[in-house]
Amino acid sequence: MTEPRTRAVLALSAAGLAGVLAACGSGGYGSSSGTTAPPPAQRSTAPAGATRVTADLADFRITLSRQTFTPGTYAFVATNTGKHDHALEVEGPGGENRSSTVGPGGSTTLTVTLKAGRYEVSCPVDGHKDLGMKTAITVAGAPVDESGTGPAAPSAPTSPGNGY
Repeated sequence: MTEPRTRAVLALSAAGLAGVLAACGSGGYGSSSGTTAPPPAQRSTAPAGATRVTADLADFRITLSRQTFTPGTYAFVATNTGKHDHALEVEGPGGENRSSTVGPGGSTTLTVTLKAGRYEVSCPVDGHKDLGMKTAITVAGAPVDESGTGPAAPSAPTSPGNGY
């Protein structure tokens, strides 16, 4: 038979462990952190030579500022307007690129060089993609200049075209 003192120690140990586990919540979907301030905004400007695209990351949708893409370098400035942590992932012919994860009110910039083809833009955090945080873009046509409004200047040929 277990002594009453041993039972008390076991009960206190179990209660302490439960408290520690509760404090270690993931902060992902379904959690709330009403007492913590949003993280500071990260760099939200497009680097030189990149076309700026804003991405609104809400609970649970992604809205892009443009729908037409041509091959080139894009800076996706993602702002989290939701109540949960979010990130931005662009996956397609150019590879898979992911931004840092930002809390509510935060922003981050993901610079990606897009090639012709179809891409999926989604939130890779805690199953958010399955909750509807995804969209598709198609990259087609000629490259555009960094303003995003006109064709890029043609590049000089790398060879005279005769195979030598």
